Amino acid sequence: MQLDKDVKISTMKWVLGIGLGLMLLKFITYGLTRSNAVLTDALESIINVLAGGFTLWSLHYASQPRDRNHPYGHGKIEYFASGLEGGMIGIAGFFMVYKSVYSIFYPPQLKALDYGIALTLLTGLINYFMARRLIRIGTALSSSGMVADGTHLLTDTWSSLALVAGLFLIHLTGWVLLDSLLTAGLGVLIIWTGFKLIREAWFNLMDKTDPKQMERLLEAINRARIPEWIDLHHCRIQKHGAVLHLDAHVTLPWYIDLKEVHRHTADLQQRISQHYTQEIECNIHADPCIPQSCKICSVSNCSYRLHAMEQQVNWTVDNIWPDTKHRIYER
Repeated sequence: MQLDKDVKISTMKWVLGIGLGLMLLKFITYGLTRSNAVLTDALESIINVLAGGFTLWSLHYASQPRDRNHPYGHGKIEYFASGLEGGMIGIAGFFMVYKSVYSIFYPPQLKALDYGIALTLLTGLINYFMARRLIRIGTALSSSGMVADGTHLLTDTWSSLALVAGLFLIHLTGWVLLDSLLTAGLGVLIIWTGFKLIREAWFNLMDKTDPKQMERLLEAINRARIPEWIDLHHCRIQKHGAVLHLDAHVTLPWYIDLKEVHRHTADLQQRISQHYTQEIECNIHADPCIPQSCKICSVSNCSYRLHAMEQQVNWTVDNIWPDTKHRIYER
C-alpha cells in the first residue's frame, strides 16, 4: 500500500510540474497569436494546474490511516477532487463559449499563426502522454482522482488538436470567424467532459452500484462455491478511494458449530480477496438455513433435510442485493 501511495504522489508531482510549464507556454502562444481560441486553451491550463494541485493534496489525504472519526479511511476525498475538477472544467467551458460570442462582434487581430500552430501541437502531444500515464496508473491503483485528471488532460489534448486544425484553416483562408466558432465548439466539448466527471463523482459519493464490480465479485464467489454455501444475499460493495468494502450474508447449514461457521466465512473472504489486486475489506454475516432453504440446498449428506433439492439458485447482480433469503415459491 505504501508503494502504491508513493507511485501516485510522485506521478502527480511531475504532472503538476509539467502542467505549470505548459501553462506558461500556452500564454506565450496567445501573446504571439492574439487568438481567443488559444487564450481559452491557456485559461483552461490554469484549471489543469489547480485541479492537479487539489488531486495531489487529495492523494495525500486519502493515504492517511483510518482513525476513530474515519473508520472506513479517507479515500472518498478523491471523489470530491473529481467533482471539483469537473466543476472547474465546466466553468472554463462556459467562459470559452462566452468569449466566442464576444469575439464574433469584436474579432481579434490574429498574427504569427505558424508559431501558434507549432506550439499548440507541442503542448497537445505532451498532454496526451501525461493523460495516458495518469489514466493507466489511476486505473491500476483504483485512484478516481488520477483518472479524472487524466481524462481532463486527454480532453485538453483533443481540444489542442482541434485548435491546431482551426488555426491552420484560418492561416490558409484568413477567415477570422473560424476562431470564434472553434472556441465555441471547444467550450461545449469541455462542458460535457466536466459534466461527466461531476456525474461520476456524484455516483461514487452516493454509493451507486457498479455492475462491473458486482459481476467481478460473483465471478470470484461462483468459482469457489461449495454446497455448504447454500445462499448469498444482502450483498453490497462500497468504494472508498482505492479500498473496496464488501458486506454480504451467506446462508450455512443451521446445525454446524461456531468454529465451522467461522471457517466458512473466513474461507469465503479469502477466496474473494484473492480475486482482487486492490485492497478489499469483507464483512461476511452468517445466517442459518431455514426449511424453505432445502429446495435450493445441494448438501448431499444432510440428516435434517425436509424437502428434496429442486434447483440451485444462480446468483446474479439483480438477485444478491435484497436482504432476503432466496427460496422457491409454491406455484
